[in-house]
Amino acid sequence: MLEFLQTHQKDIIHGLIIITGVIILRWITNTLHKWLSKEKQLKSPTRPSRPLRVLKNILNTLWIVLGLIALSYIIADESQHNSLSEDFKTAVYVAVVLALTIIAATTANMWFLYDIEKKTESGYDATSYKFLRYVALAAIYFFGGVLCLLAFPSLKTIAQTALGGAGVLTIITGLSAQEALANIIGGLFIILFKPFKINDLVKISDSMIGRVTDITLRHTIIRNFENKMIIIPNAIINKEKLINYDMGELKISERIEIGISYDSDVELAKKIMREECENHPLILDNRTQTEIHQGKPIVKTALIELNDYSVTIRAWTWARNYNDAFQLKIDVLDSIKKRFEKEGIEIPFPYRTVIMKKETSH
Repeated sequence: MLEFLQTHQKDIIHGLIIITGVIILRWITNTLHKWLSKEKQLKSPTRPSRPLRVLKNILNTLWIVLGLIALSYIIADESQHNSLSEDFKTAVYVAVVLALTIIAATTANMWFLYDIEKKTESGYDATSYKFLRYVALAAIYFFGGVLCLLAFPSLKTIAQTALGGAGVLTIITGLSAQEALANIIGGLFIILFKPFKINDLVKISDSMIGRVTDITLRHTIIRNFENKMIIIPNAIINKEKLINYDMGELKISERIEIGISYDSDVELAKKIMREECENHPLILDNRTQTEIHQGKPIVKTALIELNDYSVTIRAWTWARNYNDAFQLKIDVLDSIKKRFEKEGIEIPFPYRTVIMKKETSH
């Protein structure tokens, strides 16, 4: 045992130095990560800390890999030293590229978030900046990935092709048959032509209505009134017919319809509906000066349909925006029903008359 220790004394010392160095480097990395995380939490608690964790994991993995290669260098024959040196350089190169990529992406992300926050506070539309943020991050990660491929001889040709003009054309041609490119182009069309923007209230169908919260390279995210996120690919939403309640004039016409029985007084029902609508605090007087001069009412009412067992009366109301219109409708429906019950206006339900024929004896 003593002879073995004396023979390999230098190798054992080198191994202990390498192991100690790896432990110290990991401790420094973890300590630095804790300090940076604490500082970030104090200065910007809402910003994501995931890039810092990824960077910490990359560096800790790098120290272990480099330590194993260094230990292998001690054990291996001299003929394998050149190969191990190349592996050592490759590991360092890949780790440095990954670390710089994450740092660049994190810096760009923080700059965009800061600029978006400032523009939002100033009342400017930050939709374009939010979309460009995704484009910039995708470009940084793509470039970093290609640089990592250059470290491996078998993949170097692919990386060089991807960086060249022909490679970009090949990638675009390959994606053109897929939905990915269609979604990216769809996102660009949304940003350029602005059928809607962040925070706009949109309606795509009766079941999909809410505010736009984000527009990414792939999809648009809408938060509905149930606080659920609706994720729609950009290629699909570009083909849909949608209503943007925040585009142009915000005022909106809300049609309130109620069916009453044939026996009820139609004129009285129209009068009640008009009064209840006009007395609501959210009603908007949308009459022109000519209509006001002519004495026309704020709310127009009319009998619009004769049904099987009821007649339908409609009131045309106006509100300042979609939210006011929705609140106006539910409030007025409640007050109209109470007035109908008080004034004897019947809201009917289906009637069915059954005629019993008596058989005659012969």
